[in-house]
Amino acid sequence: MAGNDYLGLARDKRVAGAAAAAALKWGAGSTGSRLVTGSTELHAELEQELARFCGTQAALVFSSGFTANLGAVTTLSGRESAIVTDAAIHASLIEGCRLSRADIAAVAHNDPSAIAHALRTRRHKRALVVTDSVFSVDGDKADLTALSNVCRETGAALLVDDAHGLGVLGDGGRGAVHEAGLNKAPDVVTTVTLSKALGAQGGAVLGPRRVIRHLTETARSFIFDTALAPASTAAALTALRVLIEEPQRAERAREITATMAERFAAAGLPTSTPEAAVLAVRAPSPDDAVNWAARCAERGVRVGCFRPPSVPDGISRLRLTANAGLTDAEVEQAIQVITETAPAAS
Repeated sequence: MAGNDYLGLARDKRVAGAAAAAALKWGAGSTGSRLVTGSTELHAELEQELARFCGTQAALVFSSGFTANLGAVTTLSGRESAIVTDAAIHASLIEGCRLSRADIAAVAHNDPSAIAHALRTRRHKRALVVTDSVFSVDGDKADLTALSNVCRETGAALLVDDAHGLGVLGDGGRGAVHEAGLNKAPDVVTTVTLSKALGAQGGAVLGPRRVIRHLTETARSFIFDTALAPASTAAALTALRVLIEEPQRAERAREITATMAERFAAAGLPTSTPEAAVLAVRAPSPDDAVNWAARCAERGVRVGCFRPPSVPDGISRLRLTANAGLTDAEVEQAIQVITETAPAAS
Protein backbone atom coordinates (compact mmCIF):
# COMPACT_ATOMS: atom_id res chain seq x y z
CA MET A 1 0.00 0.00 0.00
CA ALA A 2 2.94 2.31 -0.60
CA GLY A 3 2.96 2.40 -4.41
CA ASN A 4 0.51 3.98 -6.83
CA ASP A 5 -0.51 0.83 -8.70
CA TYR A 6 -4.18 1.64 -8.09
CA LEU A 7 -5.64 -0.89 -10.50
CA GLY A 8 -3.13 -3.68 -9.92
CA LEU A 9 -1.93 -3.54 -13.53
CA ALA A 10 1.84 -3.10 -13.09
CA ARG A 11 2.29 -6.88 -12.82
CA ASP A 12 -0.63 -7.86 -15.03
CA LYS A 13 0.62 -10.45 -17.54
CA ARG A 14 -1.10 -8.70 -20.43
CA VAL A 15 0.57 -5.40 -19.60
CA ALA A 16 4.01 -6.86 -18.88
CA GLY A 17 3.76 -9.08 -21.95
CA ALA A 18 3.00 -6.11 -24.17
CA ALA A 19 6.03 -4.29 -22.76
CA ALA A 20 8.31 -7.26 -23.47
CA ALA A 21 7.01 -7.67 -27.01
CA ALA A 22 7.47 -3.96 -27.74
CA ALA A 23 11.05 -4.02 -26.48
CA LEU A 24 11.85 -6.93 -28.79
CA LYS A 25 10.19 -5.25 -31.77
CA TRP A 26 11.20 -1.60 -31.28
CA GLY A 27 14.29 -1.85 -29.06
CA ALA A 28 15.02 -1.13 -25.42
CA GLY A 29 15.03 2.64 -25.87
CA SER A 30 13.56 5.28 -28.15
CA THR A 31 17.03 6.47 -29.27
CA GLY A 32 15.92 10.07 -29.64
CA SER A 33 13.33 12.74 -28.97
CA ARG A 34 9.77 12.52 -30.26
CA LEU A 35 10.56 14.95 -33.08
CA VAL A 36 13.61 12.98 -34.26
CA THR A 37 13.54 9.18 -33.96
CA GLY A 38 11.50 8.64 -30.80
CA SER A 39 7.95 8.50 -32.15
CA THR A 40 6.52 5.11 -33.10
CA GLU A 41 3.06 3.94 -34.06
CA LEU A 42 2.68 2.92 -30.41
CA HIS A 43 2.98 6.55 -29.29
CA ALA A 44 0.40 7.63 -31.84
CA GLU A 45 -2.01 4.87 -30.79
CA LEU A 46 -1.60 5.72 -27.13
CA GLU A 47 -2.27 9.41 -27.75
CA GLN A 48 -5.36 8.67 -29.82
CA GLU A 49 -6.79 6.19 -27.33
CA LEU A 50 -6.05 8.37 -24.31
CA ALA A 51 -7.82 11.32 -25.92
CA ARG A 52 -10.78 9.14 -26.91
CA PHE A 53 -11.05 7.60 -23.44
CA CYS A 54 -10.80 10.91 -21.59
CA GLY A 55 -13.05 12.69 -24.07
CA THR A 56 -10.60 15.36 -25.23
CA GLN A 57 -9.67 16.46 -28.73
CA ALA A 58 -6.03 15.39 -28.52
CA ALA A 59 -3.23 14.13 -26.29
CA LEU A 60 0.56 14.35 -26.24
CA VAL A 61 2.69 11.69 -24.53
CA PHE A 62 5.78 12.73 -22.53
CA SER A 63 8.49 10.62 -20.91
CA SER A 64 7.06 11.21 -17.42
CA GLY A 65 4.31 12.98 -15.55
CA PHE A 66 6.95 15.39 -14.27
CA THR A 67 8.01 16.47 -17.77
CA ALA A 68 4.37 16.66 -18.87
CA ASN A 69 3.67 19.11 -16.05
CA LEU A 70 6.82 21.11 -16.78
CA GLY A 71 5.87 21.38 -20.43
CA ALA A 72 2.26 22.31 -19.78
CA VAL A 73 2.93 25.00 -17.18
CA THR A 74 5.83 26.69 -18.96
CA THR A 75 4.14 26.64 -22.35
CA LEU A 76 0.80 27.99 -21.12
CA SER A 77 2.35 30.88 -19.19
CA GLY A 78 5.40 33.15 -19.32
CA ARG A 79 6.90 36.45 -18.22
CA GLU A 80 3.84 38.55 -19.04
CA SER A 81 1.35 36.31 -17.27
CA ALA A 82 0.07 35.36 -13.83
CA ILE A 83 -0.13 31.90 -12.31
CA VAL A 84 -2.40 31.20 -9.35
CA THR A 85 -1.91 27.84 -7.67
CA ASP A 86 -3.33 25.83 -4.83
CA ALA A 87 -0.76 25.70 -2.02
CA ALA A 88 -0.71 21.89 -2.10
CA ILE A 89 0.10 21.23 -5.76
CA HIS A 90 2.64 18.58 -6.74
CA ALA A 91 6.34 19.43 -6.82
CA SER A 92 6.50 19.04 -10.61
CA LEU A 93 3.89 21.78 -11.00
CA ILE A 94 5.80 23.98 -8.57
CA GLU A 95 8.98 23.56 -10.63
CA GLY A 96 7.04 24.39 -13.78
CA CYS A 97 5.79 27.58 -12.17
CA ARG A 98 9.32 28.57 -11.16
CA LEU A 99 10.64 27.98 -14.66
CA SER A 100 7.78 29.92 -16.26
CA ARG A 101 9.02 33.28 -14.93
CA ALA A 102 5.41 34.31 -14.45
CA ASP A 103 4.04 36.20 -11.45
CA ILE A 104 3.08 33.40 -9.07
CA ALA A 105 0.54 33.42 -6.24
CA ALA A 106 0.09 30.28 -4.14
CA VAL A 107 -3.13 30.53 -2.15
CA ALA A 108 -4.86 28.62 0.65
CA HIS A 109 -5.48 24.95 -0.01
CA ASN A 110 -8.76 24.01 -1.67
CA ASP A 111 -10.20 27.53 -1.48
CA PRO A 112 -11.76 28.69 -4.78
CA SER A 113 -12.55 32.08 -3.24
CA ALA A 114 -8.84 32.65 -2.60
CA ILE A 115 -8.13 31.71 -6.22
CA ALA A 116 -10.79 34.19 -7.35
CA HIS A 117 -9.33 36.99 -5.23
CA ALA A 118 -5.83 36.42 -6.58
CA LEU A 119 -7.13 36.43 -10.16
CA ARG A 120 -9.12 39.63 -9.70
CA THR A 121 -6.13 41.47 -8.24
CA ARG A 122 -3.52 40.25 -10.74
CA ARG A 123 -1.34 42.62 -12.77
CA HIS A 124 -1.30 40.68 -16.04
CA LYS A 125 -4.23 39.99 -18.34
CA ARG A 126 -3.02 36.47 -19.21
CA ALA A 127 -3.56 34.05 -16.33
CA LEU A 128 -3.36 30.34 -15.55
CA VAL A 129 -4.83 28.51 -12.56
CA VAL A 130 -2.92 25.35 -11.60
CA THR A 131 -4.26 22.58 -9.37
CA ASP A 132 -4.18 18.87 -8.69
CA SER A 133 -7.51 17.09 -9.11
CA VAL A 134 -6.74 14.73 -6.22
CA PHE A 135 -4.08 15.96 -3.82
CA SER A 136 -1.42 13.32 -3.41
CA VAL A 137 -0.84 13.41 0.35
CA ASP A 138 -4.34 13.34 1.88
CA GLY A 139 -6.37 12.24 -1.14
CA ASP A 140 -8.83 15.15 -1.05
CA LYS A 141 -10.33 16.49 -4.29
CA ALA A 142 -10.25 19.98 -5.75
CA ASP A 143 -13.60 21.58 -6.56
CA LEU A 144 -12.99 21.63 -10.30
CA THR A 145 -16.45 22.99 -11.13
CA ALA A 146 -15.95 25.98 -8.84
CA LEU A 147 -12.44 26.58 -10.17
CA SER A 148 -13.66 26.43 -13.76
CA ASN A 149 -16.39 28.95 -13.00
CA VAL A 150 -13.87 31.29 -11.38
CA CYS A 151 -11.55 30.97 -14.37
CA ARG A 152 -14.30 31.81 -16.84
CA GLU A 153 -15.43 34.79 -14.78
CA THR A 154 -11.89 36.19 -14.68
CA GLY A 155 -10.58 35.18 -18.11
CA ALA A 156 -8.07 32.60 -16.90
CA ALA A 157 -7.22 29.13 -18.21
CA LEU A 158 -7.30 26.07 -15.94
CA LEU A 159 -4.58 23.40 -15.80
CA VAL A 160 -5.49 20.25 -13.86
CA ASP A 161 -3.03 17.53 -12.88
CA ASP A 162 -5.28 14.45 -12.90
CA ALA A 163 -2.51 12.01 -11.98
CA HIS A 164 -4.48 10.50 -9.10
CA GLY A 165 -7.86 10.73 -10.82
CA LEU A 166 -7.21 8.88 -14.07
CA GLY A 167 -8.23 5.25 -13.71
CA VAL A 168 -9.96 5.85 -10.38
CA LEU A 169 -12.58 8.60 -10.69
CA GLY A 170 -15.32 9.31 -13.20
CA ASP A 171 -17.21 7.05 -15.56
CA GLY A 172 -15.10 3.91 -15.98
CA GLY A 173 -12.05 5.65 -14.52
CA ARG A 174 -11.98 8.51 -17.04
CA GLY A 175 -10.71 10.88 -14.38
CA ALA A 176 -11.81 13.85 -12.32
CA VAL A 177 -11.87 16.29 -15.23
CA HIS A 178 -14.25 14.05 -17.17
CA GLU A 179 -16.28 13.52 -13.99
CA ALA A 180 -16.69 17.30 -13.67
CA GLY A 181 -17.77 17.59 -17.31
CA LEU A 182 -14.79 19.77 -18.22
CA ASN A 183 -13.01 17.43 -20.65
CA LYS A 184 -14.26 19.32 -23.72
CA ALA A 185 -13.89 22.81 -22.24
CA PRO A 186 -11.76 25.06 -24.48
CA ASP A 187 -10.07 26.68 -21.49
CA VAL A 188 -9.15 23.51 -19.57
CA VAL A 189 -5.97 21.45 -20.05
CA THR A 190 -5.33 18.17 -18.23
CA THR A 191 -2.11 16.36 -17.39
CA VAL A 192 -1.94 12.70 -16.36
CA THR A 193 0.66 10.12 -15.47
CA LEU A 194 0.87 6.65 -16.97
CA SER A 195 2.71 5.35 -13.90
CA LYS A 196 -0.14 5.19 -11.39
CA ALA A 197 -3.46 3.61 -12.35
CA LEU A 198 -2.03 2.39 -15.67
CA GLY A 199 0.93 0.75 -13.93
CA ALA A 200 3.48 1.77 -16.57
CA GLN A 201 5.59 4.90 -16.94
CA GLY A 202 5.26 8.24 -18.67
CA GLY A 203 2.88 11.18 -18.75
CA ALA A 204 0.58 13.02 -21.10
CA VAL A 205 -1.16 16.33 -21.67
CA LEU A 206 -4.75 16.28 -22.92
CA GLY A 207 -6.91 19.11 -24.19
CA PRO A 208 -7.96 21.14 -27.23
CA ARG A 209 -6.15 20.25 -30.44
CA ARG A 210 -4.69 23.76 -30.80
CA VAL A 211 -3.13 23.52 -27.33
CA ILE A 212 -1.58 20.12 -28.04
CA ARG A 213 -0.19 21.40 -31.34
CA HIS A 214 1.32 24.38 -29.51
CA LEU A 215 2.93 22.09 -26.94
CA THR A 216 4.36 19.88 -29.68
CA GLU A 217 6.05 22.90 -31.22
CA THR A 218 7.22 24.75 -28.11
CA ALA A 219 7.36 22.59 -24.94
CA ARG A 220 11.07 22.13 -24.23
CA SER A 221 10.49 19.11 -21.97
CA PHE A 222 8.89 17.42 -24.99
CA ILE A 223 11.17 18.62 -27.79
CA PHE A 224 14.52 18.06 -26.07
CA ASP A 225 13.77 14.93 -24.05
CA THR A 226 14.27 11.33 -25.15
CA ALA A 227 10.88 9.84 -25.96
CA LEU A 228 9.08 7.39 -23.72
CA ALA A 229 10.54 3.92 -24.32
CA PRO A 230 8.49 1.58 -26.54
CA ALA A 231 8.08 -0.92 -23.70
CA SER A 232 6.51 1.67 -21.40
CA THR A 233 4.36 3.02 -24.21
CA ALA A 234 3.01 -0.44 -25.02
CA ALA A 235 2.44 -1.19 -21.35
CA ALA A 236 0.41 1.99 -20.86
CA LEU A 237 -1.59 1.37 -24.03
CA THR A 238 -2.42 -2.19 -23.00
CA ALA A 239 -3.29 -1.12 -19.45
CA LEU A 240 -5.68 1.49 -20.83
CA ARG A 241 -7.38 -1.17 -22.92
CA VAL A 242 -7.66 -3.43 -19.87
CA LEU A 243 -9.28 -0.60 -17.92
CA ILE A 244 -11.80 -0.07 -20.71
CA GLU A 245 -12.65 -3.78 -20.65
CA GLU A 246 -12.63 -4.04 -16.85
CA PRO A 247 -13.98 -0.74 -15.45
CA GLN A 248 -14.83 -2.44 -12.16
CA ARG A 249 -11.16 -2.05 -11.21
CA ALA A 250 -11.74 1.68 -10.60
CA GLU A 251 -14.68 0.98 -8.31
CA ARG A 252 -12.68 -1.66 -6.43
CA ALA A 253 -9.86 0.80 -5.72
CA ARG A 254 -12.29 3.36 -4.30
CA GLU A 255 -14.05 0.66 -2.30
CA ILE A 256 -10.83 -0.47 -0.63
CA THR A 257 -9.91 3.09 0.35
CA ALA A 258 -13.35 3.77 1.80
CA THR A 259 -13.26 0.54 3.80
CA MET A 260 -9.85 1.36 5.28
CA ALA A 261 -10.93 4.88 6.21
CA GLU A 262 -14.06 3.62 7.94
CA ARG A 263 -12.19 0.97 9.92
CA PHE A 264 -9.36 3.29 10.97
CA ALA A 265 -11.81 5.98 12.09
CA ALA A 266 -13.69 3.38 14.14
CA ALA A 267 -10.39 2.43 15.79
CA GLY A 268 -9.77 6.06 16.74
CA LEU A 269 -7.01 6.76 14.25
CA PRO A 270 -6.94 10.32 12.81
CA THR A 271 -7.75 9.62 9.19
CA SER A 272 -8.33 11.78 6.12
CA THR A 273 -11.58 11.56 4.19
CA PRO A 274 -10.58 9.81 0.95
CA GLU A 275 -12.21 10.75 -2.33
CA ALA A 276 -10.13 8.58 -4.66
CA ALA A 277 -7.53 5.89 -3.87
CA VAL A 278 -5.29 7.77 -1.43
CA LEU A 279 -5.71 7.77 2.35
CA ALA A 280 -3.65 9.45 5.07
CA VAL A 281 -3.43 8.43 8.73
CA ARG A 282 -1.69 10.99 10.92
CA ALA A 283 1.12 10.20 13.33
CA PRO A 284 2.03 12.23 16.44
CA SER A 285 5.57 12.98 15.23
CA PRO A 286 8.01 12.28 12.39
CA ASP A 287 9.74 9.59 14.47
CA ASP A 288 6.40 7.97 15.24
CA ALA A 289 5.58 7.88 11.54
CA VAL A 290 8.93 6.31 10.62
CA ASN A 291 8.72 3.71 13.38
CA TRP A 292 5.09 2.93 12.58
CA ALA A 293 5.93 2.29 8.94
CA ALA A 294 8.84 0.05 10.01
CA ARG A 295 6.59 -2.00 12.30
CA CYS A 296 4.11 -2.46 9.46
CA ALA A 297 6.90 -3.62 7.14
CA GLU A 298 8.10 -6.15 9.72
CA ARG A 299 4.61 -7.67 9.63
CA GLY A 300 4.40 -7.77 5.86
CA VAL A 301 2.56 -4.54 5.09
CA ARG A 302 4.42 -1.81 3.22
CA VAL A 303 3.05 1.71 3.65
CA GLY A 304 4.16 5.19 2.62
CA CYS A 305 5.69 7.41 5.29
CA PHE A 306 5.42 11.18 4.81
CA ARG A 307 7.18 13.56 7.20
CA PRO A 308 8.96 16.94 6.97
CA PRO A 309 10.33 18.29 4.74
CA SER A 310 8.05 16.54 2.21
CA VAL A 311 5.04 17.68 4.27
CA PRO A 312 4.66 20.67 6.63
CA ASP A 313 5.70 20.38 10.28
CA GLY A 314 3.10 18.85 12.54
CA ILE A 315 1.37 16.61 10.02
CA SER A 316 3.56 13.53 9.62
CA ARG A 317 1.52 10.57 8.45
CA LEU A 318 1.27 7.21 6.83
CA ARG A 319 0.05 7.48 3.26
CA LEU A 320 -1.87 4.45 2.07
CA THR A 321 -2.86 3.70 -1.49
CA ALA A 322 -5.41 1.18 -2.69
CA ASN A 323 -4.62 -1.61 -5.12
CA ALA A 324 -7.59 -3.16 -6.90
CA GLY A 325 -5.65 -6.41 -7.21
CA LEU A 326 -5.65 -7.04 -3.46
CA THR A 327 -7.97 -9.69 -2.08
CA ASP A 328 -10.38 -9.00 0.78
CA ALA A 329 -8.12 -11.08 3.04
CA GLU A 330 -5.08 -8.97 2.12
CA VAL A 331 -6.97 -5.74 2.78
CA GLU A 332 -8.10 -7.10 6.15
CA GLN A 333 -4.51 -8.05 6.99
CA ALA A 334 -3.32 -4.54 6.19
CA ILE A 335 -6.04 -2.94 8.30
CA GLN A 336 -5.23 -5.15 11.27
CA VAL A 337 -1.47 -4.60 11.07
CA ILE A 338 -1.75 -0.81 10.69
CA THR A 339 -4.23 -0.59 13.57
CA GLU A 340 -2.31 -2.89 15.92
CA THR A 341 1.04 -1.16 15.33
CA ALA A 342 -0.25 2.41 15.66
CA PRO A 343 1.60 4.71 18.11
CA ALA A 344 -0.14 4.87 21.48
CA ALA A 345 -0.56 8.64 21.33
CA SER A 346 -2.45 8.52 18.03
